[in-house]
Amino acid sequence: MADDARSLAPRSPPSGGVCMLGAMASRSPDPQVPFVRLALAVIAYSVAMAYLESAVVVYLRGALGVATDAVFPVDLSGGTGSLGYIELGRELATLVMIGAVGWIAGRSPLERLAWAAIVFGVWDIGYYFWLWAFSGWPTGLGTWDLLFLLPLPWAGPVWAPVAVSSGLVGFGLLVAFRLRGGQAVAMSRRRFGVLVLAGGVVVVSFLLNAGVVVSGGVPDSFAWPIFLAGMALGVLVAAGALVGGGEPRI
Repeated sequence: MADDARSLAPRSPPSGGVCMLGAMASRSPDPQVPFVRLALAVIAYSVAMAYLESAVVVYLRGALGVATDAVFPVDLSGGTGSLGYIELGRELATLVMIGAVGWIAGRSPLERLAWAAIVFGVWDIGYYFWLWAFSGWPTGLGTWDLLFLLPLPWAGPVWAPVAVSSGLVGFGLLVAFRLRGGQAVAMSRRRFGVLVLAGGVVVVSFLLNAGVVVSGGVPDSFAWPIFLAGMALGVLVAAGALVGGGEPRI
């Protein structure tokens, strides 16, 4: 009976098994995702996001009987019912999606901004690519487009937002790469303020045609000197942040 009782008693796992299970239980996921893998995932998300948005534009215009290339004149009179408010909500939702991915991917405020810039840039360029693939529009980089509606309509030739997005992707990748690798970026508050100012100058170049768009006209002139001035200032500040230039390094 004693032998039978011993045979029915639960057996203890070998000490080696205990150590292996303990090691597996105590092992935590590595928070350091390799830069290349993270960048590929973020870019893939952005390309898919661009595909989805361009497809929605094609669907909606097809359902409304509006040609994809019929951008101007823009009807802001409210005759389209609640579609205008839906469009504003879609733009805000897009910004939330971009910011959310940047927040998840980054580990510091500056790195999060860098990833958000990458998402925005890839999404914007991909949006035009997919629209062209689906409908043949835009026919060229000089084609005019309505870029944004908040706080006023933004308008400009396609090459302008593509240039901005290319800069955002390039600078964002360089900043994220350096921060993820433990290197510093000299982005002081002063530099960041100037960078925001440069972005504001670029935005002004898009807003100068807001009156023409609101009145139902078709813009035909772009304030490219103002645009280039804002871009040049932004490139100088970005280069200074990467090189150092005596500023505090973060």
